[in-house]
Amino acid sequence: MSGDEKAAAAPRSLAEALRQRDDASLAALLRARPDLITPVPTDLTQLATRAGTRASVVRALERLDRFALQTAEALAVAGDPASYGELLGLMAGDDGDPEVAAALPRALGALRERALVWGADDRLRLVRTARELLAPSPQHPSPTGLGPTVQEATAGMSPGRIQEIVAAVGLPSTHDSVSAVASLTALFTDRERMSALLADVPADSLEVLDRLVWGPPYGQVTADPAPRLRLLLDRGLLLPTAPGTVVLPREVALHLRAGRAHRAPEPVPPAVTASATHTARVVDATAAGQAYTALATVEELLKDWDEGGPNVLRAGGLSVRDLKRTAVALDVPEPVAAFWVELAYAAGLLASDGEVDERYGATPAYDEWLELPPADRWARLAQAWLTATRTPGVVGDRDAKDRTLSALGPGLDRSAAPEVRHRVLALLASLPEGAAPDAESVLSRLRWERPLRGPQRTGDHDLRTRLARWTLSEAELLGVTGRGALSAHGRALLGERAGAGAGAGASAGAPAAGPAAPGTGAGTGTGTGTGTGTAAGAASDADAGRPGPDGLTAPGPGDKLPVHKHHPHHPTAEPPHDSAPPHVTAPPHDPTPAPAPLSPAEQAAATAAAARLLAPLLPEPLDHVLLQADLTAVAPGPLRRPLADMLGVLANVESKGGATVYRFTPASVRRALDAGRSAADLHAFLTEHSRTPVPQPLAYLIDDVARKHGHLRVGAASAYVRCDDDALLNEILADKRSAGLGLRRLAPTVLAAQADPGALLEGLRAMGYAPAAESAAGDVVIARADSHRTPPRTAPEPVPDGPPAPDTPLLSAAIRAIRAGDLAATAPRRPAAADPAADGEPPRTSAAETLATVQAAVLTGETLWIGYVNADGAASQRVIAPIRVEGGFVTAYDHTADEVRTYPLHRITGVAELAEEAAADPS
Repeated sequence: MSGDEKAAAAPRSLAEALRQRDDASLAALLRARPDLITPVPTDLTQLATRAGTRASVVRALERLDRFALQTAEALAVAGDPASYGELLGLMAGDDGDPEVAAALPRALGALRERALVWGADDRLRLVRTARELLAPSPQHPSPTGLGPTVQEATAGMSPGRIQEIVAAVGLPSTHDSVSAVASLTALFTDRERMSALLADVPADSLEVLDRLVWGPPYGQVTADPAPRLRLLLDRGLLLPTAPGTVVLPREVALHLRAGRAHRAPEPVPPAVTASATHTARVVDATAAGQAYTALATVEELLKDWDEGGPNVLRAGGLSVRDLKRTAVALDVPEPVAAFWVELAYAAGLLASDGEVDERYGATPAYDEWLELPPADRWARLAQAWLTATRTPGVVGDRDAKDRTLSALGPGLDRSAAPEVRHRVLALLASLPEGAAPDAESVLSRLRWERPLRGPQRTGDHDLRTRLARWTLSEAELLGVTGRGALSAHGRALLGERAGAGAGAGASAGAPAAGPAAPGTGAGTGTGTGTGTGTAAGAASDADAGRPGPDGLTAPGPGDKLPVHKHHPHHPTAEPPHDSAPPHVTAPPHDPTPAPAPLSPAEQAAATAAAARLLAPLLPEPLDHVLLQADLTAVAPGPLRRPLADMLGVLANVESKGGATVYRFTPASVRRALDAGRSAADLHAFLTEHSRTPVPQPLAYLIDDVARKHGHLRVGAASAYVRCDDDALLNEILADKRSAGLGLRRLAPTVLAAQADPGALLEGLRAMGYAPAAESAAGDVVIARADSHRTPPRTAPEPVPDGPPAPDTPLLSAAIRAIRAGDLAATAPRRPAAADPAADGEPPRTSAAETLATVQAAVLTGETLWIGYVNADGAASQRVIAPIRVEGGFVTAYDHTADEVRTYPLHRITGVAELAEEAAADPS
């Protein structure tokens, strides 16, 4: 291919670069940035415009790993455009770090796949919005710590002062400031001449430069600087930017850094290391035991709320007092209680009843859940936890309005939670079976995969680090992990694809399988991303990208063929391929990409597989207890549901663990009698389910409570007490403790009370009696448990983190629609008989043509002639130089008004390029 054909094939804009992609590459772009497809763009020009908007670029940058982000930051401080050799020099330094050189093709491929970088290897361009976000400025320092270039720092300096600096460094004077700045830049970028210049600088002045070299590059000086500072200012090694403020020029800093844009490039992901190793059998058994404990805890929570749980706060959620009561009832800390409450809510087992006096309670789904086998019950809880966006860890924090976040209340959704949980478990799955990870190594890996942009915060202040810590603790509570290691059923919960993806990096930071040639977009997951040329090209780029004696960077031989389709071909003058550097093959430290999230159907299948693995590990429910003479019963394991339910009414749980101890008391026996059981029923129940004889003290206790039970009857008068034994009523009236009940005798066997029946029942029971409530017909009212249920409620829907990832059918249909729209927009049109612009009328173009022309002018700096209609409907013609296009507006320098203005794109009736003579002199 001739040089002219290459130049013709080189894209001039991001839209043209997208047109050179094939369908697989466009699908990879839309999959990596799903916000670009919501809604589907009409053509590739609109897709390119949307890919350059600030919100979309910020979202894409936030999803880069640390090395890919460092590569984008290096491009932001490189020339525009930059060659691959220049980028390699900024990343690997003058010494050429082999790990950086090996990982750079993958990082550049990731940026190209996401349409953050476009252009051939000799003309790499970072999208304008990304450059604005990452380039250094006084208000927003660059993460690289670099300052402005010499040209930028001297923009407001007087020509005389520039000539003084040129003379001070031994350069010949020039006739204009532009050539003077160029010669100064050439000096600062020439390693040999710069070293000679710094050799004459005293040590105390060099110490000043060392303090600024890695950033921040700005410093404060007085009106009369010290001699060591004066020398640096005179030679241009420090340049003033404002009164009292100086800056270290970028070229000087890069020389002092040996060409590196970053102090510590991180091409290799941190290894996930093991802190302890257990046998797989111990891990699975421990996790299964904790899984059963999780089921028992959720059951205990909802059983405690069966007859009506705590009230709902007016603003929604559970009060601090009720959360403390729940924590005491479950015998766990408050944060753990919040986790169990939120887990039951996420699984649809708990909700508010929606009544006037709104309370929390179990849903009808809870009764269905209780009928499932234990493994299936656990699987439902685990799936709800894995996919929920509600985050119990933030309970107690403050929201944006300084209000306390409460359990079950609003404001607990964190969209990143499901992704972080999946990724943490996948990293645990990458370790050998039975290996418990070091928590800090997991957090370091996550921070590498999703680094924080802006000032790097330390500690656990960022949300992803907190989510990861909560995931490790919650997985242990739920039985997904055992002794810190991922269990077999925990691995199954991730699904086959996630397990395979995690297993590829079993040695924590091991390379992904498969070739990763620089021209094939290694590491992007599609095999079609644009790379950086062959190995020979990389070697030539490194030489071509180095500054020459004049300070200008010679362009490399980068490929200009359609990207994502062909491997680059380089001129025959380049070195042969067998002399190529080693990064022609897969980078040895290519990080394993995070597995894609499972679809609902895949997640359901994975959950069912996890339940099948867990089922044999759970203990079989027992149908017996061991009764003891001290009025206790020992359940040596989990009990079958009818036995557990009845025993929970007849006795109180005294202790839990491997075995559960129940204690029989007069109050617990009376509770069973209130539920409609007779003394004979209780004796028969204990005889049937006890492996030991019923102790005599327990039999006496049941008979004694039953003898007194129902002897007193309480009904509604407001309330009354009825008893056939008038002596007993006399005893009650004489008791001082009954004064608060307001009792008075109506008949020899009837007492009336001012208290309501419920308060009267509790008062008499507190006095040691065993009253029974009766209905208006005189029958005993049986108080049954499990009586309160909310109306049917659905589980809360997760709040997604942006648009959902498109599936394959949607991607195929969207790409076909975009291709068709682009074909219609770019089809050649028959030339008009007369050019309307020649008659002095405003140009007329379609919206797509207007947008494409303005976008191209932003990149090329061309001047345009537009027709514009203002809000009053008045049409006018203007000559503008577009600066930025974003959010439906074009910001441009208006030559007609001689100022920068912003125009809505929908008010531009058309646009035309000016002739060369007119563009040279718009006035």
